[in-house]
Amino acid sequence: MRDFVHKSLRNIRFSIKPQKQEENRPTELARTMSVHPLTYQELPFDPEYSHYAGRLTTEKLTNATPDEQYWKTRKELILRHTGEHPYEISGPDALKLLQKIFPRDISKVKVGRCSYQFACYHDGGMITDGLLLRIEENKYWFAQADGDMFSWYKANSIGLNVKITEPNVWVSQIQGPKSMELLDQIIDEDIAKKWKYFDWTIVTIKGEKLIISRTGFTNELGWEFYLRPENNAEKIGDLILEKGKKMGMILTATPSFRGRRIEAGLLSAGQDFDKSTNPFSVGLGKFVDLNKENFIGKEALITADKKCKTWGIRIKDGIALKGNSLKIKEENVGKVTSSTWSPYQVCGVGIVHMNKDDLGPGTIVEVACVDGEIRKGELCKLPMYDTKGEIVRGINKEIPLDPSPWKGLSK
Repeated sequence: MRDFVHKSLRNIRFSIKPQKQEENRPTELARTMSVHPLTYQELPFDPEYSHYAGRLTTEKLTNATPDEQYWKTRKELILRHTGEHPYEISGPDALKLLQKIFPRDISKVKVGRCSYQFACYHDGGMITDGLLLRIEENKYWFAQADGDMFSWYKANSIGLNVKITEPNVWVSQIQGPKSMELLDQIIDEDIAKKWKYFDWTIVTIKGEKLIISRTGFTNELGWEFYLRPENNAEKIGDLILEKGKKMGMILTATPSFRGRRIEAGLLSAGQDFDKSTNPFSVGLGKFVDLNKENFIGKEALITADKKCKTWGIRIKDGIALKGNSLKIKEENVGKVTSSTWSPYQVCGVGIVHMNKDDLGPGTIVEVACVDGEIRKGELCKLPMYDTKGEIVRGINKEIPLDPSPWKGLSK
């Protein structure tokens, strides 16, 4: 398939920057460019933003290089204000709607627990993903990634006794091996060593009742906090930043997540999967319960090819160019959906989607790189390491002191 991106645009990036309002007039596009209430913490670092789920998410800060942000995530502690967008689904038929929307069995998610979920179209193509929190028996939050779920809920809730609302909740993440130590210092309760991966709970910070979850998007030890309208966001945010700085914590942008999520095989909605892929082809088939009652996309997924076409890739001395940049003997065999540099593995890493299911780990491909060079890369399984998820669960507490370079092509 031909890549229609003009060559002059391939090494150009577009960003959103904060500007002083020149006149005392309403701001255009404010509804689709909402800012996190703790964005003021980022302003000293010349921030750049991208548009994400109707909100802004931090793409770049000048306080640290991408490599420095990566190592802070692996060795110490980072704070990231995200663009994740929670919606609330509540009412007597809330469970019925969510069972219809998501391929996983929502009835298994108990109050106080979270669950990874994604939604599909009727043809099995994917819409977006996110984190589902069961707040009460008939109340859920779905903190979604980029994409439009609100309209999908509304369109599929006709005849159901359910409310879909926007609770105006904002999400930030604390990630890194010192994250639980920080939590112990700022909350009144003693839970840091007790709560489990994918639990959520309410804690007290300076008299504020704050919802936190034992989750994140780095596959490092960490937690997220959810600022509600009734919270004093400034009091909470400033305390977390003040205490965290004393432990080496920094504010970070997308680069702090990109390297670790790629290495961990955490897919990004709209990049690594979209309406043209189904859950099986991108390696998410284990999250599809074909035995549950009808859900949107079930018929298509029953008959879909169940073989995975999404893998990791490593490239020596280069970073893969996103797009149709993978070839074998001049034949286009797949595309790069995410890529970056891994300071830990000392090589380029990425996530790829192949045209054929017989091209898997161990396959050597020619890769177009961002510097214009063509290099050889090798497909690999995801995650690239920590395959049992022991780091994120706090089982493996070993902190990497030095890089562990990739040994290079296997053949």
